[in-house]
Amino acid sequence: METIEAALTDNTFHDLHRSRQPLLLPNAWDFASAAALAAAGFPAIGTTSLGVAAAHGVPDAAGLGRAETLALARLMTRLPSLVTVDCEGGFSDDPAEVAELVAELAGLGVVGVNLEDGRPGGRLVDPVAQERLIATVKARVSGVFVNARTDTYWIGGDDPLESTLARAERYVGAGADGIFVPGITADADIAALTETVAAPVNVLYLPGRFTLERLSELGVARLSTGSLLYREALHAATNTALAIRGDRTDAAVPTYQQVQDLVGQFQP
Repeated sequence: METIEAALTDNTFHDLHRSRQPLLLPNAWDFASAAALAAAGFPAIGTTSLGVAAAHGVPDAAGLGRAETLALARLMTRLPSLVTVDCEGGFSDDPAEVAELVAELAGLGVVGVNLEDGRPGGRLVDPVAQERLIATVKARVSGVFVNARTDTYWIGGDDPLESTLARAERYVGAGADGIFVPGITADADIAALTETVAAPVNVLYLPGRFTLERLSELGVARLSTGSLLYREALHAATNTALAIRGDRTDAAVPTYQQVQDLVGQFQP
């Protein structure tokens, strides 16, 4: 425990969430993509759970990529950038097991994790259970930046803002260092979050919708690319191959669900 805490005495990653401009966090899926982003000068890099899972032939958000996530984290911590890891729901329903995973990641030099409350089948975990999970993780490894993701805008019902605010209050009260709300798009909702939530707010980049300047005005602390870079890479690779073959290359960038479906077609 002392070794883990000693590795996390530097508050640089926390400080990056309190700059004048949102922290732009690109998400890598393998060592080469992470190394390229580090070489491009990004001070912090995350992982994308879709990219990591799909690259290993398993679906995202099914709790199947624990070993692969750890292996990538071990490689990425060689880089000069800070590393935060998308742990889906924690790869376990046992808070103590999730806390041990985060402790192992911290021992490798990882400074942050994402823990989401969405679960397979399009459901949200009970907020009390997620609150307990976050508290257990923070009690085990207090220095890790826990970015508590809530999927309320994707699967949260008719009033996602109200649900998000209620969950965010619980999660921050349990020790979460940041709140991640993918799927939120309205300026008014984003402003309501940043004005109400007592922790840095993270949103997911949407092409053509968000700019760093506008998000800064709205009080957003962190902007993640999620699976976008991975999906763009799949698109570029396929188009290059099609162009060599002489075929048309005007297909759109695959969506998250299209990648999930592609991987699902070839499950054993």
